[in-house]
Amino acid sequence: MHGTWMFAEAAVEVKEPFARRMVESVAFVGLGVVAFLLAFYLMTKLAPFSMRKEIEEDQNTALGIIVGSVIIGIAIIVAAAIHG
Repeated sequence: MHGTWMFAEAAVEVKEPFARRMVESVAFVGLGVVAFLLAFYLMTKLAPFSMRKEIEEDQNTALGIIVGSVIIGIAIIVAAAIHG
């Protein structure tokens, strides 16, 4: 009976940090999406050309690589923030 109580106590201890980490991860994902949207908005506004036209119509591969690099960079930052 004492072992069952210890098991229940250990289960409670495991669930609380798990829930906290899940909430933190969701918060960081939200911040990451906001950071991505802000970076993409700034790239489109600061560029002296239409990014949509350059990537879709003119097939500008270099611009696509730059946009992808920004997305990967933000993902690395968010992952590092979640990891601690």
